[in-house]
Amino acid sequence: MKNGRIAIPSNKEGGLAGQRSGHFGHCDVFTIVDVEDGQISNVEIVMNQEHSQGGCLVPVQLLNKHKVNAIVVAGIGMRPLVGFNQVGIDVYYDSTQALIKPVVEDLIGGKLQMMQTDQSCGGGSGTCH
Repeated sequence: MKNGRIAIPSNKEGGLAGQRSGHFGHCDVFTIVDVEDGQISNVEIVMNQEHSQGGCLVPVQLLNKHKVNAIVVAGIGMRPLVGFNQVGIDVYYDSTQALIKPVVEDLIGGKLQMMQTDQSCGGGSGTCH
């Protein structure tokens, strides 16, 4: 990705030096990174919104409102994965990086694959990928 807005589910205060969250729906904040010509141009922190069981489209709507083009997750359920696809937000998978900046760099560098529906988590079963 050479241009666009990337969302990274993040723990605590987020930011490029922060820790990413293992599952997007339970993150504290989203670190949103603007990329221009393959370079990080801006970083914004957006608080995740509370949602109850079954309300997993709330973060989809939140990130769509913030004009995000892509999200990188280590786990996501089928409903939000489909929701992101419906609003035009590409979902990428990466479970190897614990810090946010390397995740962003991997996406910019074309090292991440788009997530497929068969990689989604089973609702409440605790099984992913």
